[in-house]
Parts: sequence; C-alpha cells; structure tokens
Amino acid sequence: MNNTISIESELKKSYLEYSLSVIIGRAIPDVRDGLKPVHRRILFAMHDLGNTFNRPYKKSARVVGDVIGKYHPHGDSAVYDALVRMAQEFSMRDPLVDGQGNFGSIDGDAAAAMRYTEARMAKLCGEFLSDIEKNTVDFRANYDNTLQEPAVLPTKVPNLLLNGTAGIAVGMATNIPPHNLGELINGTVHLLDNPECAVTDLMKHIKGPDFPTGAMVYGGKGLEDAYHTGRGSIRIRGVVEREERKGNRESIIIKEIPYALNKSTLVEKIALLVNEKKIEGITDLRDESDRTGIRIVMDLKRGAIADIIINALYKYTPLETSFGINMMAVVDNRPMLLNLKQVLEYFLEHRREVIIRRTKFDKDKAEKRVHVLEGLKIAVDNIDEVVKLIRGSSSPEEARNKLIERFELSEIQARAILDMRLQKLTGLERDKLLEELSELLKLIEYYTSILENEEVLKGVIREELQEIHQNYTTPRRSVLLDHNPSEIDIEDLIADDDAVITLSRRGYIKRTPLSNYQAQRRGGKGIAGVQTGDGDFILNFLVTTNHQWLLLFTNQGKMFKIKAHQVPEGSRYAKGAHIANLLPLHKEEYVAAAISLRELSEDRFFLFVTRKGMIKRSSQDLYANCRSSGLKAVNLRDGDELMSVMEVYPQSDCILATQDGTAIRFNIRDARPMGRATAGVKGISLRENDRVVAAVVTSDDDRTQLLTVSEGGFGKRTGIDQYRVQTRGGKGILNMRLTAKTGQVLGARLVNETDELMLLTSTNKIIRLRADDISLTRGRATQGVRLVRMDEEGTVIGFDLVRETEIDKD
Repeated sequence: MNNTISIESELKKSYLEYSLSVIIGRAIPDVRDGLKPVHRRILFAMHDLGNTFNRPYKKSARVVGDVIGKYHPHGDSAVYDALVRMAQEFSMRDPLVDGQGNFGSIDGDAAAAMRYTEARMAKLCGEFLSDIEKNTVDFRANYDNTLQEPAVLPTKVPNLLLNGTAGIAVGMATNIPPHNLGELINGTVHLLDNPECAVTDLMKHIKGPDFPTGAMVYGGKGLEDAYHTGRGSIRIRGVVEREERKGNRESIIIKEIPYALNKSTLVEKIALLVNEKKIEGITDLRDESDRTGIRIVMDLKRGAIADIIINALYKYTPLETSFGINMMAVVDNRPMLLNLKQVLEYFLEHRREVIIRRTKFDKDKAEKRVHVLEGLKIAVDNIDEVVKLIRGSSSPEEARNKLIERFELSEIQARAILDMRLQKLTGLERDKLLEELSELLKLIEYYTSILENEEVLKGVIREELQEIHQNYTTPRRSVLLDHNPSEIDIEDLIADDDAVITLSRRGYIKRTPLSNYQAQRRGGKGIAGVQTGDGDFILNFLVTTNHQWLLLFTNQGKMFKIKAHQVPEGSRYAKGAHIANLLPLHKEEYVAAAISLRELSEDRFFLFVTRKGMIKRSSQDLYANCRSSGLKAVNLRDGDELMSVMEVYPQSDCILATQDGTAIRFNIRDARPMGRATAGVKGISLRENDRVVAAVVTSDDDRTQLLTVSEGGFGKRTGIDQYRVQTRGGKGILNMRLTAKTGQVLGARLVNETDELMLLTSTNKIIRLRADDISLTRGRATQGVRLVRMDEEGTVIGFDLVRETEIDKD
C-alpha cells in the first residue's frame, strides 16, 4: 500500500482548514448576533451562572474559568481581554457587560487582574439570550463533547451594527463601526415594512456611525460606498472648543476624541509637536479629564490665533482620523462582504426563525397542557365514577389502565388524574381549570396565526423591536457633519499676517513680518535692513499678506505664481534664500516685477510696461493657469526688458515716469486688450539713454498725489491734476527737477496722507515714514525734500507703500 502524499496538496488542505478555522472560529463575527465565538461563549457562560443584571456581581475569574473550562479552550488572558472590552464604555457603544472595578481607561491603562474585578451581564445583554431555553437556536457540542453550547444567540438586537467589530483573519478582515440603537431599530422596522426599499431609503433612518467617544463624523461618498457595497471610508474629527481666560487670552479644549484613539498618546503627540515648534502658540498643555468626560486643555499665548492651532492639531495629530469600513461577516459558515440592507435582512431572517421556533415550542407546550387539562376535566365531570374505579383497583397501574379503558384517555391524562389532589374537586378549582383551558386554547390559536400568517409574524417582530427601542435607546453621541472637512491646507496653519517681500537683483528673496519695521520721522537714518552683499541691490520690495498670490514677472517676460507664505521667512537684516530654490530661472533672468493679489479675475486687467516704453493690457484670467515652469506673459523686442506689471481698469489713467524726470499721462482705453503672447503698443517716446522707471495707475480711491523718489533720497508729492491727459506715445512733460544731489528718478507711486512709505538704501538701511511728512508741492518741476539722510556714496535702491496701517510703536 502506497502512503505517499503530495506536500503541496497537503499544505493547501491544511492551510485552508486553518484559515477557515480562524475566520469562522475567531476573527469574523456572525451576521445574526454580531458576536465572535469568544464573546458568545462569555455571555452564555454568564447566563448559565445566573450572572444577570439583577443579580449580584461575580468575580471575573469565576466567569473566565467557566468559559475556558466549558466552552473556549484557549488562554485565560484572551477571554478576560474580551470580557473587559465588553465592559468598556469607550469601546462599546452599548456595553454588554456591567463591570465593577478597574476595567482599564481610554488612556490605554490595562484592567486590573481578573481576581480583583467583578462582572455581570448588562441589562441589554438579557435581550441577547431571551428565550434561548425554548429551542430558538441550534446547539452544538463543546470542544470535549461533554456539554452543549449555542451556535448563535437568539438576540433581539442588531448587534453587528450596534457595537461594531474589528478583526483580522487569514486573507481578510472586518472593521464595522458602531451605530445608534434607535436609528438601527427605525431602519430595521422600515425594511420589515418595505422589503423592496433601497439602501438610500435605509440611510434616511440610519444616518451614519455613532461612536461611544462621540466626535464629529463625515461620511459623504465614503459612507455611501460602505452602505451600498460594504467598503468605504469616513473621517472622524475630535470636538474642540475655545474658552476665554484672564488677560485677553484663550484656551483650546479638546472635549471628544476619535474612536479607538488612546488619549494619553494624543497628549504626548501634541507635546512633541509643541517642543519641535511644528505647533506654535501653546504655553501650557494639561489633561483635566475625569469620570465626567474628556478635557485636554491648551493655554495659548496672548495674540495666538486659535483657529490656526486647531487646524494644526487636525493636520498633525490623530485628532482627525480616517475609519475604513469593511462590513465582512459570517453567513452560513462563509465569510461575506455585506451592504447595509443585507446586514439588516439577515438579522430579520434570524428574528423570523427565532420567533417561529419559539412559537412552535410554546404552542407544543400549550397543546400538551391542554391535553392534560382535557383529561382532568373528564375526571372532574365524572368524579364519583373515577373515585369508585380508583378505590376498586389493587395498584396504580391497574387504576391507570381502567381509566384509559373506561374514559378513552391517554396514558398522560390518566397519570395526571391519578396525581390530582382532592382540592381540585372544589367548585373554585374546577372553575380555574376551565379558565386555564380556555386561555390556553386562545394562546394556541394565536400561536397558530403567527405560524400561518406572515403579517402576524411581522407584527410580533415589529412589536419586539419597538420594545427594544423604547427601553434601551440613548441619544446620538457623534455629530454627523453635512460638509466635508477637507484636507487641511497648509494655509490653514499660517496666519494671514502682513508681510514684506524683498527680492534682490541677484535673486535673493525673503519674507519678513511687517511688524518688524516701526514707523519713523522724515529725515531719519532708518534701521538696519537686508544685507545684500557687494554688487547686489534690492529690485522688488512690496507689502502683502501671507495668503495672497505672489505673481513674479521676470525681465524676459515670463510669469511664475506662488503663495506669499511659500517665500522663506527671514529677519529684516537676513540675506534671504536664492530665488532658484523657488523658480526655474535661466541665466541672466531675474524677477523684474511682482504683484500680490487674492485671485485672478476675468473682468480685471494687467498692464505690462517695458523699459523702452511699450505697454500691453491683457485680461487676468489669461494668466490663471500657470504651470510650475512658468508661462510667457509678454513678447519683448530686442534689447527690451519687462519693467512693471500692474492691475488696471479701463476707466483709469496711467502715468509713466522715466529716470530722466519726465512723465506722461494717458487713458488705459488707449491700449486695447490683447492676448497673452503679444508685444503691445508704445506708451511713451523716450529720449536717448532714457528709460521708464515707474508706472502708476489712477483709481477711484483718494490717492490723488504722485510721490516721486530719487536715488539721492529726495522725494516730492504732487497732485495728479498737475499731469494733463495726453495721447499715449508722446514724449510727456517734466515730472521732477533733477540735480547731482537728487540723482536720477528711482520710481513713483500714488499716495494719500494716511499712507506710509518704506525706503531701502544701498547701505542696507530701511526707513518707514508717513506720506504726510513729505511736503505737497504746488508745481511739478521741483526737486522735493530729503526723505532719508544718506551715508557717503549711498543711494535709495527700492521703496514701497504700506497701505492704511497703524504705525507700529516700540
């Protein structure tokens, strides 16, 4: 005889058996009662012990001992861990075990040893085992064939969705979130009354998961996918509140955290992020949680923006998590992925079977009692003859046989007559006997209607479900969000503060908080500014906010678009980072103009101005889609460079100022809108060696004065009414009288008295002063007044305006 076997086939067979054992016997719950074998055995063992909610607690070790000794031949720690979890209010939406003692905490603390804790079934758990003695479910032999255990519990509660479950088997897993009992009952009743309803209809009753730890839940498409297909993902956010403190300060309070999150781990993570300065503005962190609820307190610095810190908590900590739903359950000893409707259908099918089997049990019991009562009634009606017959018999067996023969009774009826007490012969007892018989006949008729009429059966299921709803439903804990808490953007973590962007000719760029520069009086020496290094100078200098777009236009007519906060931050005297770290510029290409704005609009325009006096007006929406490699903003003629880019309106006037002190004013409508890749038209006719150094546009606000600044540190304010409107392309008029002391014109801006001016010198000094400190001249042809006292051979190399801000005070 050949005993040779194939290793491959043996391994396949053995591993398949092992995997099925893990799936069915350990990791995946049954769709009917929502329990894994270990949980079912614990509850059944407690039922056997009489360890119910209205009886005294028993030591947990007693329960665990019964479970492993009778039904579950595994380690006691595994059984005790399962028992502990069923008692934890933060793990189970509706706990099935009522524990007394230390059953662990949401901080991850372990439960006390099972010899110290006590337990009993929760009241709700009684509904899991109700009628189990009435042959409502199948029993099977335990592991050593000495006892019987239930294959499933005859639960009245849709526990698979109520408390959820998680488990990892071989090649598959399950992860079902807990739900609200009231919503589940409503959805189940709706399905009972409307078997053809869609999953969408059920979702009107079952809104979404309801976690024991509360928190905010957004399901959206992920929840719809889970309920329709069995798989999907939802997002959970902890609940955060703000509290006012003394001294005009705030605290952030975490009141609820996502399901299954270890609270102490969350606190440690926050502390680590604060120490690493990934989250700034928190001065103190403490856990004030107690038995009444969670309370993690973070005290903030004065002036800290709570919303930014809250967004950082959601982004960098587990305070916002995803929950992947995978509704895998065992159906007829096979794992199946189920949708919401299927889960409830299998539960209702289980309830039908339980009620039918219970009804058959009760009907059979009632019919047996009726049979006995009918025999007793015959005996009572013929009592004299029965007594005579019994007295004339020599033994109980003879009496029984005579009764059977004389009155055509069954053996059971005859035995009941012989066992009957004499008190049953009284009139009162006879009436009770007839009343009991009548009641039992009515019950049998009711049981028959349940078994034969589907509508009556549905009525019983509905009534029992509604009783569960009335007796055990609790309010929803998790708040369902009707909007998507979209992925936290980096901007949500950055305050939209005022900032100064400086960019040097050699390409060094930085962002500095505006508050670093305090206002000074006209004629001061300024404060130390950016250290550019020999041969370098500041080319662009503008005031913006962190959330605005920064449009960078190069001298070669190319545009790049980044957010202001993407520019590396540096102190006011730092050199900054090289622009090559942000933009892919070519050799000899540098950023010539910069604009900051919130959005690019179709009905707004850019005006491009070149050094040789060419202008072009184009719609902003042509520049909205900018690749990281940039796009062509304007075509340039040989030897020309882009000098300035501005936002303009058709009704506005434009003033171009040249370095030799001339200027021209014309209406923007003179430059018709053009496409993106065009060169434009002539704006001003330049004299030899002259070039355009500034372009300003009039607006509807009160900025009606042209501020002109020279390289020698002189400046003047002139009303724009001094500049008559001409046709574009002319030579213009005199703007500023230049001398060796003033130097050439550096630039020009439109201002009013409330504006502030920031100037940067070649010796790396920055001065900030009010515009109304600069004299308003009556004529155009003046040299102006000294704005900054220059060091030897120093010049002003850049300036910009701070629009309507308060003067900082040191």
